[in-house]
Amino acid sequence: MTESEPQQPQSGQPARRMAMEEKFPRALWIRLIIYVAVGHVFAFFVYLLFVLGGKNQ
Repeated sequence: MTESEPQQPQSGQPARRMAMEEKFPRALWIRLIIYVAVGHVFAFFVYLLFVLGGKNQ
């Protein structure tokens, strides 16, 4: 087998396990959604500071 050939699943491993390894775990999706939400809230807060700071000049 050369390096350019894709690896075939071993005969001892079921196909279901190979399919599960391709998906992201549920906890990772939840953490990603939380980080995106918190990031947007923080960006809105910084934007609000600039808008309010610009009105006071």
